Amino acid sequence: MTPAPDPPEPEPRTHSRRVGRRPGGADTRGTVLAAARAEFAAHGYQKASMRGIARAAGVDPALLHHYFGSKDRLFLAVLDFPLDPRAVVGQIVAGERSQVGERIARFVLTLWDDPGVRDRLLAVLRGAAGSEEIAAMLRGFVAGELVARIAEGLELPQPELRVELALSQIIGLAMARYVIAVEPVASAPADELVPLLGPTLQRYLIGD
Repeated sequence: MTPAPDPPEPEPRTHSRRVGRRPGGADTRGTVLAAARAEFAAHGYQKASMRGIARAAGVDPALLHHYFGSKDRLFLAVLDFPLDPRAVVGQIVAGERSQVGERIARFVLTLWDDPGVRDRLLAVLRGAAGSEEIAAMLRGFVAGELVARIAEGLELPQPELRVELALSQIIGLAMARYVIAVEPVASAPADELVPLLGPTLQRYLIGD
């Protein structure tokens, strides 16, 4: 009996590696955040683009919109920033103009007195104080997404200057109350501070 011939040896398989943009996956969000952090640091908030960040991360720009929606939300995610600027602007410009200063004071103190939010805000504040890179990113973000929007909503003369003066008052309060813990400011109840801070913010923003 003639033995059956040996089966032919399989041809060696060649593996072709796909070259192109990274698909969505478990680590893609982290890759995008790292690329965004580098792009914001290199170009500043206003000059960095979603397309440039996508290119640096090796992903399709549509994926950035899927994960984050917009550049400002991506920036908030990079800094782990707990505030949505649209919500802040909405609360500031809505309601009676005669009470805008008090409204801001109460909003700020209520926000900072929440321990979870305060920890994240302090991290951003300390990061900006200790790093020119973070400070530059934050300046561009605040100017474009907060100051400009509030100035437009309030329709005031010298709007940018007025809003930035109000912000300087708020940042000063945050440093004194939550970072340096100067007494009695650090332990004073919010209801005691609001009527004292409100008129100053009102004068900066509205002028009366």
